Amino acid sequence: MTTRQLEALCRGWPGVTVDIKWGADLVFSVAGKMFVITPVEGGRLTFKVEEERFLELTDQPGIIPSPYLARSHWVGVIEPWRFATEELAALIRTSYGLVRARLTKKMQAALGPWPPEQDT
Repeated sequence: MTTRQLEALCRGWPGVTVDIKWGADLVFSVAGKMFVITPVEGGRLTFKVEEERFLELTDQPGIIPSPYLARSHWVGVIEPWRFATEELAALIRTSYGLVRARLTKKMQAALGPWPPEQDT
């Protein structure tokens, strides 16, 4: 998944903002809470996954527990070319949903309805 594909996927979702942190990482957030990180030049992807899928995913080649964020069930996809764009898009959408679900009910209501499924 390229940076352009990632931006196209996430930009239309309610409450999503994109900024550069740590000098060279694009950080996608919902209501100020991060849900996916990638270097500006692309390459690896880092995002939150469901607790029950964490070990399953990190057992796959090309995916590692994310440094500093693994205890919160974040993974790093260090070899994204191993995965179909659709598979990565589904994982990123799940990450958005997990982070959004942790927002206050008031904030969730202010964001509006969940984004519809879309093609990548």
